[in-house]
Amino acid sequence: MRRRILAVAISLLAAGTVLAQGAAGKAVTMPAADMKWADMVGGPPGIKISPLWGDYTRGAYGAMLKFPAGLAAPLHTHTSDMRIVVVSGTFIHTPEGKPAVRLGPGSYLMQSGGSYRHTTECDKASECLIFSEGDGKFDLQMVDAKK
Repeated sequence: MRRRILAVAISLLAAGTVLAQGAAGKAVTMPAADMKWADMVGGPPGIKISPLWGDYTRGAYGAMLKFPAGLAAPLHTHTSDMRIVVVSGTFIHTPEGKPAVRLGPGSYLMQSGGSYRHTTECDKASECLIFSEGDGKFDLQMVDAKK
């Protein structure tokens, strides 16, 4: 019974969060020229972020990210699931032990949180602009190459 009450309470809290973000009869617009860009906390140096909702340093979020051309993040994991849509540039995703996957504009990637080990990089030809959404706060857990 307690589990059922807790599940209902969590469901109502989650629904309230969704409704607060997209209340009936309202829209949130953000022209590209109005986006505020800052250095991303906790990511490789050089990545810029423009938060759209949530707080990526504390919990669930949605944001636009800019990767400089040629930027590469070595083997790592993330604690939470992440969903990514490539807007421009070529984003290169390489699961550990598997071939690289080149993702151009319009491509989608979902990375499971936890033990999913991978590298990411932006092709050297141009910067990468991506939309990223996470179930929890953003983190980058580097994998020790000696293990």
